[in-house]
Amino acid sequence: MMTALSVRGVAVAYSAALPVFRDVSFRLTPGFHGLVGENGAGKTTLLRVLSGELAPTEGSVIVEPKDASIVSCEQTVHSLSDDVREFALEHDGRASELRGRLALDPDELERWETLSPGERKRWQVGAALVREPDVLLLDEPTNHLDAKARTLLVSALRRYRGIGVVVSHDRALLEELPQAILRVHGERVVLYPGAYSQAFEAWTGERAALEEEHARAKRRVEVVASRLDSARRNQASASRAKNAGTRLKDKNDHDAKSMGAKVVAGWAEARAGQQVRVLRNELARASADVPTLARDRTLGGKVFATFERAPMPVLFHVDHDRIERDGHTIFRDVRVSIGREERVRVTGPNGAGKTTLLGALLASRGSNDSRILHLPQELEPEAVAQLARSVAELGQDVRGRVLSIFAALGSDPERIVLRRSEDAASLSPGEARKLALALGLGKHVWALVLDEPTNHLDLPSIERLEQALEGYPGAIVLVTHDDAFASACTTREVRVREGTVM
Repeated sequence: MMTALSVRGVAVAYSAALPVFRDVSFRLTPGFHGLVGENGAGKTTLLRVLSGELAPTEGSVIVEPKDASIVSCEQTVHSLSDDVREFALEHDGRASELRGRLALDPDELERWETLSPGERKRWQVGAALVREPDVLLLDEPTNHLDAKARTLLVSALRRYRGIGVVVSHDRALLEELPQAILRVHGERVVLYPGAYSQAFEAWTGERAALEEEHARAKRRVEVVASRLDSARRNQASASRAKNAGTRLKDKNDHDAKSMGAKVVAGWAEARAGQQVRVLRNELARASADVPTLARDRTLGGKVFATFERAPMPVLFHVDHDRIERDGHTIFRDVRVSIGREERVRVTGPNGAGKTTLLGALLASRGSNDSRILHLPQELEPEAVAQLARSVAELGQDVRGRVLSIFAALGSDPERIVLRRSEDAASLSPGEARKLALALGLGKHVWALVLDEPTNHLDLPSIERLEQALEGYPGAIVLVTHDDAFASACTTREVRVREGTVM
């Protein structure tokens, strides 16, 4: 029996004020399906519904056969799971081959806490693939991966034969892997055949056709409304003529002549009234034929951020014979200085120590420097809740500025305003990153220290962030695997290789 996953009339809402989507129906068969949408649209929520972790408010999710297995890989990988341990210890051919394909060494598990997010992600996905589930749900699988690791992962995913659903903002992945695209937008989820470019063309074409039909129907309403106004004026004129004929009779008029004029005037009034009734009905039909055109809730715009120049010419300076992490020497003879207006990219393969170097640079400024924005690779739930509390505690002017930047980056400020700070952890990872960026830019920080800032961001948001960073005059220290993004935002490279910083 072929595996199938059917969604029937599903709706999900966190509260009456925060519906996620409604009346969602689609059917998936074996093959990969991309899941796309703006940050906060509900992609991760839909994955939780498909996995059975979250019960929908309405509707049902049916997997055939009933005993089909479902495995879900979340966006972030923190702890070492039992599944990963078992995958590392298995000695059968399938597990060994998959570890080799993903360049995974079981000895790495002894230093799990020091593995980079990219290395952990490969272990997570490998542990899922080795189980050969009927349904595989992946949330941003290429986040944190360098080019080599990404190639290894995509090659392994191509060999999977079950139903796959992958949330990703990786445009290349969405062209390479899926046979269809699920789009979450405006509380709806629609399935489009083909890769991302085909799906994008389809939904933009649908919107354009609907807008054209809407405009055509509105023009028809305007024409009928104009004719109705004219008919009403004719009716009023006929009524006045009839009344005038009744009141103003010539003294030489005979009764028959007078009666004839009244009859003619009455007929004119009746014809005008009939025309008004016909056009009123026609206007009602034309108005009913106007298709509903939901307001496109896509947010975003140019990001304007004011800036205060740092008073010191050098913001970061590291001069250490060695840098350690968890008792292990990561770097030797590190000499790095970054000026108040320099734009630096830190490069190196997964696990080379890029994040460790960022930590050393931040430490050179002292702890908790409020004039430096540090965006880590992942934000813990408590950190997200603290972000929301920080925004709530701002003065009105600064808070308005921060929320304006948040909106310009493509997210709805109401999602912050409507949430209590203790509920803010339910913000999507992309929304949380935008909020952190908006808070820093809105508070006039001297420098931005950004560790994979494009992770979890949708494609338009990446473009808006790139534009914002291009115009930012302070210091930027950037770790990213997005070469185009780095090229637009930085002018200097610091390379991390095999325990050295160059």
